[in-house]
Amino acid sequence: MIPLGRRVSAEALGSAALAAIVIGSGVMAERLSGGNDAIALLANTLATVAGLYALIVAFASISGAHFNPLVTLTCVVRRELQLGDALAYVLAQVAGMLIAVVLVHTMFGLPTWLPSTTMRAGWAQVLSEAVATFMLLLSIHATRRRSTESAAAAIAATIAAGYWFTASTSFANPAITLARSLSDSFAGIRAVDVPLFVFGQTVGAALAVLCLPRLFGDLEAVTHMPVGESQRGR
Repeated sequence: MIPLGRRVSAEALGSAALAAIVIGSGVMAERLSGGNDAIALLANTLATVAGLYALIVAFASISGAHFNPLVTLTCVVRRELQLGDALAYVLAQVAGMLIAVVLVHTMFGLPTWLPSTTMRAGWAQVLSEAVATFMLLLSIHATRRRSTESAAAAIAATIAAGYWFTASTSFANPAITLARSLSDSFAGIRAVDVPLFVFGQTVGAALAVLCLPRLFGDLEAVTHMPVGESQRGR
């Protein structure tokens, strides 16, 4: 068993890197797209997917590369991770992503405190987040016994699809949702819209916990579940 300190450090570092990739690429995409939202979304998608794949491959063998509180809590429900360890994971994920916001703003010469003004409201967005989170957990469970590279590719591909087939562009991760509310960019979300996004994500995760055993049967128990942000990234 890898010591908890190393696993928590991996979650913090990986979560920070994921948030920096998602938010930073959103800032850069907005600056270079000339107001073309489709180009900006494509650039944000490609950066997130590439970064997510690399981070899963890098950290899966240490912490499982969760980078997402709902993935971690799903592991607790499935008795694959102790509650105390899971709480440490979640704190590390949130802290890492919040630190990443400051890092991105500093890199791009933006004010440290720059809350998002991007509106993402309505029940269609909530439904989209539920679907996106369910699909993310589906891809994780479906590939968990394959090689790390294969699982990482499938998870990253799910996130890429989610950017384009959901109305919310597939956040699927409460920690990245909170972080993105603190950065006013193409990848942002108003703070007032965060609770409903997290509600949709939680509903999607709960449905996944109920449905996945019926789809895949009694999966072989593992200590860590590989994933990446929702994560998402976007």
